[in-house]
Amino acid sequence: MEELDKTQLQLLKNAFDAFDHEKKGVISTDMIGTILEMLGHELDEDTLKEIINEVDQDGSGQLEFSEFCELAAKFLTEEEEDDEAMIKELKEAFRLYDKEGNGYITTDVLKEIFKELDNTITADDLDTMIEEIDSDGSGTVDFEEFLEVMTGE
Repeated sequence: MEELDKTQLQLLKNAFDAFDHEKKGVISTDMIGTILEMLGHELDEDTLKEIINEVDQDGSGQLEFSEFCELAAKFLTEEEEDDEAMIKELKEAFRLYDKEGNGYITTDVLKEIFKELDNTITADDLDTMIEEIDSDGSGTVDFEEFLEVMTGE
């Protein structure tokens, strides 16, 4: 539970409460598959059973909130690791395009990247995208701007 921040805990509490129909402070392990699917994790029956057996140590077929958090934490921290891996990959891609190591790439290079990603993109659409990205009109994009473009954050 210590890996979770307040926002994540509140989110989990809301989800837990939504499935705790009788307000007994427990949810049925039958609901775990559904909850994980809603969080974007589809698991096969065997994996699901394995995970439930890990957290439902007393074998009651019900999870208390702390057990639920323990289970959810495994998936939430996995997502953070995925994000870190993606950022690392984007850093590497950026470095490849920043051949001189200036810490930026030109908007022309960025246009080439967009064309590689989507060969149906029109020149007008490209220009519009570049204008939005390079709001100061410098003709360059640093890693932070590149990251924002590629992740949409």
